[in-house]
Formats: sequence, C-alpha cells, structure tokens
Amino acid sequence: MGPVVLSQLATGLSVLAGAVLVKSVMEQKPMAGPFPRCPTCNGTGQVTCICSRWSDGDVGCRTCAGSGRTFCSSCGGTGTGRPLPAKITVRPPNRTS
Repeated sequence: MGPVVLSQLATGLSVLAGAVLVKSVMEQKPMAGPFPRCPTCNGTGQVTCICSRWSDGDVGCRTCAGSGRTFCSSCGGTGTGRPLPAKITVRPPNRTS
C-alpha cells in the first residue's frame, strides 16, 4: 500500500469514528437541550401539512412546497417545548383618599 492509500484509509476511518461518536451523543442527549421535546411534533419540528389531510393522493401546496410537511405551529419548528418569554408588569393599585 502506498502513502496515498494509507492516508485515504486513515481519513475514512476517522470520519466513520466521528459519525459513531456523534450518533452515540445524540442518542443520549437530543439537540433539544435542557428543554423538553414538543408534544405536537415529538421534537422533529415538522408536522403533516394540511394539504395532505384532505388530499386525494396528490400532495403539495405553497406552504409545504410539495413535501407534505410543514413547520410545527406549537414550537415554531424548533422541536422543543421551551416556554416563550413574557414580561409581566404589575402596577400598584391607585389609592384614593
């Protein structure tokens, strides 16, 4: 084996090892991070498009671009059930004498 073949073999093995490592990490901790998965899309970020629900076999509309899937409206396509930040201001009641 020449040096070029050994270099290519080493590169291929390192790519394969990296893919195995990433797969094992993803199985232990999904990309959702500390937030729970969205219950509507189960963490995928996509749901079945409305055009495929009443379709007669053909799928596709402008929203899904023919894929039959669209962004989840519950999580906005992030796949996480993270709460939306909200600012609440409380004013003291008016005191009249």
